[in-house]
Amino acid sequence: MAQELVAFHKEFHDCYGRIEHHRLGLAYLSGLMSNAKAKSAEPIALEFLDQKSVRSVQMFLKTYRWDHLAMQFTHQRMLAPLIGSSDGMITVDSSEFPKKGKESVGVARQYCGRLGKVDNCQSGVFVGYSSDKGYGLLNCRLYMPESWFTEEQEERRTFNLVPEDLVFETKQQIALKLIHNVVATGLFPAKWIGADASFGSDLEFLNALPEDLNYFVSIRADAQVFTKKPKTGLPTYKGRGRRPKKVIVLPGQPRPRSVAQIAASKLISWKPVVVAEGAKGPIIAKVARLRVYLSRDGLPVGDQQWLFLRKDTDGQVKYAISNAPKDISMVDLIKASTMRWPIEQCFHEGKDQVGMDYYEHRSWPAWHRHMIFVFLALHFLLRMRLHFKKKALC
Repeated sequence: MAQELVAFHKEFHDCYGRIEHHRLGLAYLSGLMSNAKAKSAEPIALEFLDQKSVRSVQMFLKTYRWDHLAMQFTHQRMLAPLIGSSDGMITVDSSEFPKKGKESVGVARQYCGRLGKVDNCQSGVFVGYSSDKGYGLLNCRLYMPESWFTEEQEERRTFNLVPEDLVFETKQQIALKLIHNVVATGLFPAKWIGADASFGSDLEFLNALPEDLNYFVSIRADAQVFTKKPKTGLPTYKGRGRRPKKVIVLPGQPRPRSVAQIAASKLISWKPVVVAEGAKGPIIAKVARLRVYLSRDGLPVGDQQWLFLRKDTDGQVKYAISNAPKDISMVDLIKASTMRWPIEQCFHEGKDQVGMDYYEHRSWPAWHRHMIFVFLALHFLLRMRLHFKKKALC
């Protein structure tokens, strides 16, 4: 495997600016792949190089001139043949990294999914891909809270090498750019776009997704929908005061209900199915689907969509919506429901195995370069799994 890792890393040599970078890059990748508990720049340098190289590894991530975007594209180009499939899914999700100090780029008190509460952390937006063949991370960008763009933070932005032309963008805006960038490469054929509820609950985000792809996105339990499209219009003018100008759902028409209410109603007919094969055997859940219209400010919006419900054995219900065609089979929707979770698996493997969250880099370039090396480490692990799986079949 060591020889395989060296050969794998050679595929990226053209991305480096100097021959010396080959040594530093291989050491950093090896450090992430190692069993060492500490996987930041200093312990990696001490373990795989020497004391004199500590500063070099730190600067390699922060300021040394090499093309990490070219490395990312090479990673994508090599990964695509392994996992690309016509019915694949491009997935987007955020991941948080708790931090104690205030100097690291993008750090702020914000919701931290890992801790389940608001706390001091960094947050990144990641795009992945999954299919029957496998899964991997493709691209990412650090989320910069709006507070980082004040005049008071100018010195800190400069110190952390934040691009001067960077402006505040929401996670949804960042995700859209990353998704469109992946689609533009033409490397990853897809049928679906997948996202969690923080993206799935944003109608502007959904409307801006590539039109030739279907989305299957999670929504929150309190999301409002109509099971039948109501008639809307202006209220009848009663002859006093100003004439009504705000369109409403007319009296006697259906009102929106939360998806949680619908799940508990007689409208839903649950069907037990095997949704996936797990490490301990088949994963069984109850599923249901219903055609609905999304509600915004109490009014129906957009075309009719699928509401997909999944009830796990512990009784927890998950909710999703999809703009897939009306005649799509339940089997295809069930499959789509399982394809978003591999990005969560990437985060789990990244943080548990290859140091995704174990870094001490403070600058904008170093954060992104670290994440690209995490992508490479996960990519290499996938190659090894496929390699030994094929050997076992021989």
